[in-house]
Amino acid sequence: MTGTEARIARRVRISGKVQGVWFRAWTVEQANDLGLAGWVRNRLDGSVEAVVSGVSTQVEAFIERCHRGSPASRVDRVEVEETPGIVAAGFTQKPTV
Repeated sequence: MTGTEARIARRVRISGKVQGVWFRAWTVEQANDLGLAGWVRNRLDGSVEAVVSGVSTQVEAFIERCHRGSPASRVDRVEVEETPGIVAAGFTQKPTV
């Protein structure tokens, strides 16, 4: 990472078979591997939501990994939107909403 790389934040919503298949823990591993900050949580509608912040190339890599999903998951849809990058350091799991 260089000092000139842009930092961005994205809200990502993943739908499919993404709950009960280790998807949130896998997401934390992927974000930590890429050096990103943010959080992930299950949604009552069966989707998984994440907010991720970091260098643009790593955020884009994270989103690409979300399209593939964890080994036991089946990703049907990934929605991405810009969001303010106000997150604590590290990447954590949050309670279901």
